[in-house]
Amino acid sequence: MKQLLTCLALAGLAAPAFADVKGPGGKVIDCYCTDKTGSRVELGEYICLQVDGQMFTAQCQMSLNVPMWRKTQDGCLSSSLPQQSQPALDAGSVDS
Repeated sequence: MKQLLTCLALAGLAAPAFADVKGPGGKVIDCYCTDKTGSRVELGEYICLQVDGQMFTAQCQMSLNVPMWRKTQDGCLSSSLPQQSQPALDAGSVDS
């Protein structure tokens, strides 16, 4: 918690939004978001969020010196493909 508060207090000292935040003495302060399980998500990364029954893609960004989730699009991409019991193409009709 102390690290997060330090991040919040010192993030305004960084010029670009995605630059490292440096505290007194030049020490780099890690700023990051967390997912619903508390796992660390780096600035600039995208995840699928579900809030109030709606799913959307969000990116971890800095806003007003605070790491936060910004909605980038409705819905989420999925890597799972629908399973088919039959092939979509009859390979016997393909001329080799």
